[in-house]
Amino acid sequence: MVKLFMDMDEKHGGQHGRSAFVQYLITDVRTLCRFRFSSEGVRDEALSVASAGAHLAGWKAYDSGEQGLAQRYYLQSLALARESGITGKDGFVMRTMSQQGMKLHRPEHCLALAETGWDRAKGKVGSQVEALFAITHAHVLAKDGQIPQALTDVDRAHAALAAGADDDVPFWALVWGPPAATVHSRSAKVFEALGDRPNSARSYATAGASRPGATYARIIALDLVAQAEQQTKQGGIEEACTTWGGAIDTMAGVRSTRTLSFFSVAAPV
Repeated sequence: MVKLFMDMDEKHGGQHGRSAFVQYLITDVRTLCRFRFSSEGVRDEALSVASAGAHLAGWKAYDSGEQGLAQRYYLQSLALARESGITGKDGFVMRTMSQQGMKLHRPEHCLALAETGWDRAKGKVGSQVEALFAITHAHVLAKDGQIPQALTDVDRAHAALAAGADDDVPFWALVWGPPAATVHSRSAKVFEALGDRPNSARSYATAGASRPGATYARIIALDLVAQAEQQTKQGGIEEACTTWGGAIDTMAGVRSTRTLSFFSVAAPV
């Protein structure tokens, strides 16, 4: 059920099905978490999925512009992840919280969150999952002005992707699509922070093309909008308008306050 709502969220935006999902967490998931389980392993998996559910609720609040509520859900997700003991799960939530801090221009704790999250997963999860931690760390370093270190972590993330091409990726790490798409999208943000607009635009384009369009409409649209913005800043107005048109087409049927806000800010002049 959590995976179903995750896919629905990516296809239709955070406001779609939000009330139904929160009600599901309250009436079903919370009750299940209080049950006795047949084994410790079953209990751990159940709490891990509950953590993923709280994480999704946080993401839906974030997508609706309710940042304080999103953070409360993320903290609940972190507590459930720790209780589950599933390797890397608590670090993944810290990674999300680091990204939220960057988005809100509150960088003071972002680096610590990104580093701690990665430390909890390093060497203990598959290479594709580790790539997700590496690229978030790279983004924080770029925001902090640590350029050589940021570029080193970009290289680490892409090397990990290649090394783990055949890995099985846990469903909770597939938030925002395949790891390769996420790594390319966040690589674009690193290049953007460094003022490298050509590489940023190319990485956004690769990210958008790396996600199945039928499922990940919202984030593909975001990547395309960001790509168009980078193209505009390079003087490629016609190219940017073509990319922008593709983003608008992709957004059909998506209900996302954050995405609509991004569209209004980033529209090519």
